[in-house]
Amino acid sequence: MSITREEIKHIAELSRLDLTAEETEKFGGQLDLILKYIGRLNEVDTKKIIPTAQVSGLVDVWRADDIREWDKEEVRAALEQGELEGGQIKVKRVL
Repeated sequence: MSITREEIKHIAELSRLDLTAEETEKFGGQLDLILKYIGRLNEVDTKKIIPTAQVSGLVDVWRADDIREWDKEEVRAALEQGELEGGQIKVKRVL
């Protein structure tokens, strides 16, 4: 399987990459090698392998929500720490 220059340009456009002609050649060759390797992996016989979603053995731990009232003095102290907007603490945006 060989990837075409048009496919490389299309992938770059979808990725919002502005590639030069030199970069298109370089990354196109690398992408072609990756796709060939994946093609080789597809040749491996996996009929006897059980599909696995995760292998760590970790499981979700569920617990009931505990609703607790906060100490009024603690709430007042927390609200005094920052700038209020609409009765809520205003914090810096986290992106």
